[in-house]
Amino acid sequence: MSSRILVVDDEESLRLIVSEVLLEEGHEVATAASAEEALRTFREQPFDIVITDIVMGGLSGLDLLDEVRRIDADTVVIIMTSHASVESTTRALRAGAYDFLTKPFDELEWIVAVAKRAEEKVALVRENRRLVRDLMSSAQELQKANVSLQTLADSLKDQADKDGLTGLFNHRYFREQLVRQISLVERSGETLSILFMDVDHFKHYNDTHGHLAGDQVLRQLAEMLTAELKSPAIVARYGGEELVALIPGLEKAAAIGVAESIRRLVEEFPFHGRESQPLGRVTLSIGVATYRDDGTETQQLINSADEALYQAKHRGRNLTAG
Repeated sequence: MSSRILVVDDEESLRLIVSEVLLEEGHEVATAASAEEALRTFREQPFDIVITDIVMGGLSGLDLLDEVRRIDADTVVIIMTSHASVESTTRALRAGAYDFLTKPFDELEWIVAVAKRAEEKVALVRENRRLVRDLMSSAQELQKANVSLQTLADSLKDQADKDGLTGLFNHRYFREQLVRQISLVERSGETLSILFMDVDHFKHYNDTHGHLAGDQVLRQLAEMLTAELKSPAIVARYGGEELVALIPGLEKAAAIGVAESIRRLVEEFPFHGRESQPLGRVTLSIGVATYRDDGTETQQLINSADEALYQAKHRGRNLTAG
């Protein structure tokens, strides 16, 4: 499978490197030296994937991301940044970016790996569109066969709500459910907590063992969290190596206790190659935020959990903060 990819960066040498790597993988690649030029090119004919620098003269990569998603919400956008801070990457992912690349590229295979994951996302979206078209054209036959269109539609919606790699809910679904749960607890007087979880030194793990092994770690973490946090808890992949859990009815002290239980479970799990990690094992840093204690609005709670996660990282990782 090959995709149409637009590479956007104001540095010519970097555009050349990225485009040549993608061309060698069989993709159709166009380049732009600015977000403004990229938008003109994109409006003429949208691309499957856009890979853009985050800091450029004029419009930024985040501005381009917003405009691209307005034109075609199915386009997968990957952000490139030299400022691999929690703030910049998290802002991009929350704005709708699918993934990010950190410059300079130590290994060109990272570009290939991230593009491959984006390509899989494009393929999933295309398959969903095809299934919807088939459903519409076959509606009469399905009704005659007494097949429930609602059941099929629910199945497609379930696919749209899930992360393709881990099987967890995705970022969009988590935010929708957080808004819904806040509305419920406002009326009921109950509470809820959210746990932001980030895999410590995940880039080091990928560098040492490769992205396929890193993907396996994320899948194993997803299985562990799903087993540990039963309904009505909602577990989602927030982006990259960041996972999140929404737990209705849980007060702050209890939420910290649950977070600590998860942290210890992950710390003790025999992940492949864990001894090569800086801490000698694969670990999580966890930030906890609770409704009313840390905010009463969606963004307030997210910001509070994000800040708590930053504090856990700042204090040495493999910690819970809240």
